[in-house]
Amino acid sequence: MPPGVRLIQKVSSTRTFAKIAPHVVPAMDRAVHRLTRGRVLLSARMLPGVILTATGAKSGQRRRTPLACMLEEGGTFILIGSNFGRPDHPSWTANLLAHPDAEINWQGRDIPVRARLLEGAERELVWTAVLRFWPPYANYQSRVDRRIRLFRLEWHHG
Repeated sequence: MPPGVRLIQKVSSTRTFAKIAPHVVPAMDRAVHRLTRGRVLLSARMLPGVILTATGAKSGQRRRTPLACMLEEGGTFILIGSNFGRPDHPSWTANLLAHPDAEINWQGRDIPVRARLLEGAERELVWTAVLRFWPPYANYQSRVDRRIRLFRLEWHHG
């Protein structure tokens, strides 16, 4: 584990971080990603990250959201709708439920994907892997009544 990761995990598990991060982290990620033409995503220094472009569930407009992700063997991505342990599902999850065909920018490459909400035994298996990958997700889940949504993104070829 790189130096400082345990400290970042501890800080990211706090309620204060949950209040501040949703306002600061995405704005910083979008700005740096734009300035570096997709080469750098600040939050990806600790966790792998993508920029998700999905169609808004209500607006129908394209929405760009920087998100942490977990890579799986075989080239699929898992997105975790933790919303930093806040009470509501993040809006990007509703967008994917309404419009599963989306796009991610991964390491400067645009990749068409199809999102699928994980449920049942499949979700439980992935949730176990997610907790090994980034233990603070357990704290986020313990603070909310909702079940954190997990999506698998698979490469989509038209």
